[in-house]
Parts: sequence; C-alpha cells; structure tokens
Amino acid sequence: MSLSVDTTERPRERLVRHGAKALSSSELLALLIGHGTAGTSAESIARSVLELFPTLTDLAARDVAELRHVHGMGTAKAARLCAALELGVRLQSEPFARRRSITSPAILADLMRPRLRHQRTESFHVLLLNSANQLIRDVLVSQGSLNACVIHPREVFRIAIAENAASVILMHNHPSGNTEPSPEDIAITRQLVEAGRIVDIRVLDHVIIGGDDFTSFSERHLL
Repeated sequence: MSLSVDTTERPRERLVRHGAKALSSSELLALLIGHGTAGTSAESIARSVLELFPTLTDLAARDVAELRHVHGMGTAKAARLCAALELGVRLQSEPFARRRSITSPAILADLMRPRLRHQRTESFHVLLLNSANQLIRDVLVSQGSLNACVIHPREVFRIAIAENAASVILMHNHPSGNTEPSPEDIAITRQLVEAGRIVDIRVLDHVIIGGDDFTSFSERHLL
C-alpha cells in the first residue's frame, strides 16, 4: 500500500512529516532556493531551472553565471543552489576508503559519546554498516524520556534493507549514567538479532552509553 501524502501541505511541512522522498525535484530545489521574487514563487523558479537544465546531473555541472539566466534567479539564489548541488556531488563521490571503519565497541563509543553523554532523554540509534564494516549511515530510530529503546524490528530493518546494509549496530544512551542493560534491553536486542537472521542482516552489537562509560553486549556475550 502506498503512502498517502497530503499534497496541500507546503513542501517544507511535507518533508518534515514524510521525508525528502515525498517531494518532487522542483519542490526540493524550491526549498534550496528559499524565497521567490515579486510575482514569481520559489517553486516557479525551480521549474524554470529544470526546464533549462532537464536532468539533475546536468544541473549539478552549472555555475552561478549560467543559473542566473533563469528569470528570478539572482546571484544569492544561484550561489545557494550551486553550493547545495556541489555538496551532493561530493557526498556521492567521497572515496570509499575514507569511510569510518567500526572495528571495536570502543571506536563506536568514542564516535557517539559526544552526542549522547549529556542527553537527558533516551535516544536509540541504528548504525548501518557495509560488508567491510564501514559506517554507511547513523539513523535515530526512537527518542523519549522513558523506554525509548522499545522499538519494533521493522523500524530497524526496513532502513537497513533500503540502504543495502550488510550489518547493523544498535546503540542507545542511559541518561542516568548507569550502563547496566535492563531486562527489556536484553529482550529487545535478542528479538532484533533473531529478526536480523531472517533478513540476513547481522546485528553485530548493542552499545549503551552512560556518561563517559559504555557497555557492549557483544563483549558481555549478551547477543
């Protein structure tokens, strides 16, 4: 069943509610452009850009001077669009070898601790890895003041499958500073491990951050 999207929502509101994939290319460009000009909306300018440069690959190769040929596209808008497209190009072409390799729970804890150590609410993250144990993406799955780690396997593995991940590492924080796994932490982790076996995506570890300390389920043989 397809996702029902309210097309009367403004593009920014739809992106927040449904993600960037719910927007058309012209709507995404309109968000990057920002504001329109007198009598011309940002989305109208974006459509004109796509009419002049029919493919996004072609558009990414343009410079500010070329973009300014579009009516309503001044220097500021053209520069903003060029900068955003260049970031996308660099993201896609980032050398494979420069991706961070996760070879131990300590490396993972060092990576995530600055973001989690001072949080006052629990946050559950899923880290997606490729077959070389390199980090593809870090996804925040759940956040809340209590039982944020109570998640369903589909929340974890639909993302992993979409990103073609070979394995995942689970991570959440304990604001209390106590890194001891609760019975619920252990039960949910084992449920996720079993679900991972079914879809052939291995759960390598579950790490709990508490202040400056951490606990690794794999090191404690809790998986």
